[in-house]
Amino acid sequence: MPTGFLEHANLTVSDPERSSALMQKLCCWHERWRGPARDNGWTIHVGSERDYLAFYSNGSAERSYDKGAPLNHVALVVDDLVEAERLVVEAGLVPFNHADYAPGRRFYFFDWDGIEFELVNYD
Repeated sequence: MPTGFLEHANLTVSDPERSSALMQKLCCWHERWRGPARDNGWTIHVGSERDYLAFYSNGSAERSYDKGAPLNHVALVVDDLVEAERLVVEAGLVPFNHADYAPGRRFYFFDWDGIEFELVNYD
């Protein structure tokens, strides 16, 4: 049977630079690639050597989807949840729905484009 892993997710955002910078701080990731993309857009790939998030923008503020349709949230594991929350707040975003239950602690936040992220720690 084949095995697999999630290689990347491509998210449409209003400012790929801003989204990339936040994820680099939160996850200790690096920029893997940047360049032109479909529909006269621009994309920045940020992540590890194995996986990444692609932040795409075509310069249009128009969105053709509502929150949760089809994406509910993107979950990321961090090794320091307290520091991650500090960075989220420093970026002007609001953490919510804190929980401490097996198997880990977590909180959520919406980025500037309404994309919901979950940050979790399994220490």
